Amino acid sequence: MAKTEFEKKIFEDVQNQKGTSFTIKASLLERLLVRKASVTNLHPNADDEFTFESVGPSFKIIGEYEEKFRFAIRHNQPPFEDALIVEKLHPKGYLLLNGHHRWAAAMRCQIKKVPIKIVNLAQDSDIKKILENSNHDKRVTLDLDEVIFRSNEDKYTEKVPGFPHIMKFSNKIKLGIPALFYYLTKNGYDIWVYSSNYYSIDDIRRFFKHYSVHVDGIITGTMKRKNNKSESAVQREKMIADKYKQTLHIDNDMILMTGDVEGAKYKKFELDVPPEEWSRKAIDVVGEIIRDGQKA
Repeated sequence: MAKTEFEKKIFEDVQNQKGTSFTIKASLLERLLVRKASVTNLHPNADDEFTFESVGPSFKIIGEYEEKFRFAIRHNQPPFEDALIVEKLHPKGYLLLNGHHRWAAAMRCQIKKVPIKIVNLAQDSDIKKILENSNHDKRVTLDLDEVIFRSNEDKYTEKVPGFPHIMKFSNKIKLGIPALFYYLTKNGYDIWVYSSNYYSIDDIRRFFKHYSVHVDGIITGTMKRKNNKSESAVQREKMIADKYKQTLHIDNDMILMTGDVEGAKYKKFELDVPPEEWSRKAIDVVGEIIRDGQKA
């Protein structure tokens, strides 16, 4: 397919989605059983640079994948090492979240079906429902990848979930996270977790239930959204900012308080303790913040 023809097809597909297609939640059964999809049943994402007329697809990258796929096919090897990450679309098909160039290369190689992984991301309706149902005006945010999930070599972790949780996540979590989450919820904080990876929000919620703690907001795929903020993403951030007067951003070595900070944009609290004491220190800091707020 010639370059101009391919680009035209991409932009036409994006335009055709407007007013006719939208993302919906896939059932657990569908996410477990559907492992492949026809390349013609996958659709480019309007929020991805791949579909921007000012950027568009990289034919260099597509060519590299095409060469790799053709080599694998000639040697009777599977061309794909990793599945394409997708969301389910109404009325049919799937929206590409990650893997646009591999998808394009598959079409050029006339590969009819490609491996997919279906995920359910937080939608605007989910965010709106969380905010409407919450009676709290303060929240905490934590990064799943940088703060909560730990490597297998880290010895200061909670016990790994058993079957069937281990089927979805083999991740260990930072020691004391459940106790910290319990304390935050008890003291009127909504808990929001973020990840640059495309985790399915229902998987994350079930994962935390294993530890008997509740997580309010789950936002995944943040790196892509950070780089290319759609109008919907901007509106989502505004809804959240309007809801909460105070936000505590909890990191590995500090807590950053924004919003309800007199005379400053933020206030920083150090968590300069050994890892086995991290959650205890974080709880103490939050306790100080709560007491200071009651005095004001």
